[in-house]
Amino acid sequence: MEAMAEHSQETRVTGESGADKIQERLQRRHQARAEDAERKKEAQASQSVAEEKSGYFLSTFNAERASIEDLLSSCSGADRAVVTQTLEEATVKTLQLQKFLNDSMLFLTQYELRRAQDALKKLLTSSADIREEALPKKKFAFRARSKATDKVSAPPVTDTPTVTDSTKVDVAPAESVQCCFSNMDNVCMIKTAEEINKQDVLLTHLTNCKVRLFGSPSTLHMTHIDNCEILCGPVSSSVFVDHCRNSTLAIPCQQLRTHNTTDTQVYLHVTSRAIVEDCRGVGFAPFTCSYPTLDEDFIVSGLDRHRNNWSQVDDFNWLAAGTPSPNWALIPEADRKTNWEL
Repeated sequence: MEAMAEHSQETRVTGESGADKIQERLQRRHQARAEDAERKKEAQASQSVAEEKSGYFLSTFNAERASIEDLLSSCSGADRAVVTQTLEEATVKTLQLQKFLNDSMLFLTQYELRRAQDALKKLLTSSADIREEALPKKKFAFRARSKATDKVSAPPVTDTPTVTDSTKVDVAPAESVQCCFSNMDNVCMIKTAEEINKQDVLLTHLTNCKVRLFGSPSTLHMTHIDNCEILCGPVSSSVFVDHCRNSTLAIPCQQLRTHNTTDTQVYLHVTSRAIVEDCRGVGFAPFTCSYPTLDEDFIVSGLDRHRNNWSQVDDFNWLAAGTPSPNWALIPEADRKTNWEL
């Protein structure tokens, strides 16, 4: 009897143990199914959110792009002042659209991203074409200047030729006439506020030159600059740099656009955001230069001295959000130029 009781007890224990194991397996299976269902639910929700964000991006991007295209279209037949102002507004809006794209890259497909990038490039190309057509660069005549104006030329320096009468630029009193330094090598050049205030200034094909522009130009264009040091007073609107290398630039301005530039340092005061495109090895530091009439030139330019976005640079060739562009960098404080010869 006792043996039978022990066997019965063992059977009950074994049965209870087997039932527990079955129950445990059922619970694990149920939990796994529940977790799988939750994962699918989260994936569907995530996809829905991504699709919603993508839809919002596309509608907003396309609306803003159409707005910029309308602005550019309005330049047709407008006078120079209106075209200049409209192009500035279109450029600002394009920059904002670029930032919107950069911030949205995480949830965009490669196709959507590529389409948006192509649309931005098209806007920039259209702006450049309109600027070239509606705001053509004036032709410059080089002729001897009177002795009264020769005093603005820099004094000769050792082993450095001075600007000869045949290369000095004649500046007419009308504000609409640009002034220009062109095709010079190893010279030192100076312009005074009386010569450049409110005018468009062009520097082109300069090599091993030192340029000092005191006053407040309307715009400043620099192209094909090689191994030069250029210091300019506050520019009331935009500075355009193209094909510059191995140079040092010091410029306050409203907007800076830099193209095809390599191994160049820019000491900058800018009230919007600087732009680089097709550049390499460009360094930025705050504008710290000073000269006797700088305060007056800032007043003439209308720039805000307390607003300087020198470190806020947009690289149109670098769209990886959260990763710094390898094409430009901030100049370390220890390496910044502090001695500017005027």
